[in-house]
Amino acid sequence: MGRRNDSSLQAFILVGFSDRPGLERILFAFILVFYILTLVGNTAIILLSITDARLHTPMYFFLGNLSFLDLCFTTSIVPQLLWNLWGPEKTITYHGCVAQLYIYMILGSTECVLLAVMSYDRYVAVCRPLHYTVVMHPRLCLQLVTVAWLCGFLNSFVMCPQTMQLSRCGRLRVDHFLCEMPALIAMACEDTMLVEAFAFALGVALLLVPLSLILISYGMIAAAVLRIKSAAGRKKAFNTCSSHLTVVSLFYGTIIYMYLQPANSYSQDQGKFLTLFYTIVTPSINPLIYTLRNKDVKGAMKKLLGKK
Repeated sequence: MGRRNDSSLQAFILVGFSDRPGLERILFAFILVFYILTLVGNTAIILLSITDARLHTPMYFFLGNLSFLDLCFTTSIVPQLLWNLWGPEKTITYHGCVAQLYIYMILGSTECVLLAVMSYDRYVAVCRPLHYTVVMHPRLCLQLVTVAWLCGFLNSFVMCPQTMQLSRCGRLRVDHFLCEMPALIAMACEDTMLVEAFAFALGVALLLVPLSLILISYGMIAAAVLRIKSAAGRKKAFNTCSSHLTVVSLFYGTIIYMYLQPANSYSQDQGKFLTLFYTIVTPSINPLIYTLRNKDVKGAMKKLLGKK
């Protein structure tokens, strides 16, 4: 029994893009640039939302949390990925793989729920502007963020043990660049139908339920915007929501495609590039999406940099 446990704790080989050595060098440079952008952009938003009194509002409280999530989400993957892309060594320790899976799933699940929370905040801002400060009081904001984090922890602590306990019959090659649940389930040498069904059910709860709430919020926002008589008023309402809607589209579009399809129809190469997109590209452009058309953030940034 001890020997079997020892063998199950062997290091995994992250295959990644090793079948395309030329692509690995290009990807290394591409990922490094986007990782630096993620670090700079999201750290700036967190600092601004803490230090600038004008940004002490529910919207920026949630945005600061989203930036923190994106920062941790990408950092749980990129250093290991860059190491594997740069050299011939493609391994990750068993415990490193487990830690990556847990952290990745906690943060990804939390982000799904947090984006729904942010859409509710936008709904109150547009549809009930006179009651906004009363409805979105600090205690409620903290409770909503806590619920998002609890959902993330619950999903991870339910699914990760089931995934790691599957028999792999000595298989150590993970056909991915990170320890992701579908790739680890695909390595199993036993029937995984029950685990896949459970993962699908949780995926529906954590992806489709928040997405439905987001769509309902934006349906009500759209109806409210159409009732606004002035073009300037409509433009202001649109600007309030467009950034969040863009982020939702990028994040949910790729993640739903990844997790809500049967394992046998899952294209591994396609999956790798989609995972690259929502784990590395999206977190780096989120700060840009939120700041490009936002006067408050631009003003806070200038103040932080000492410009008048």
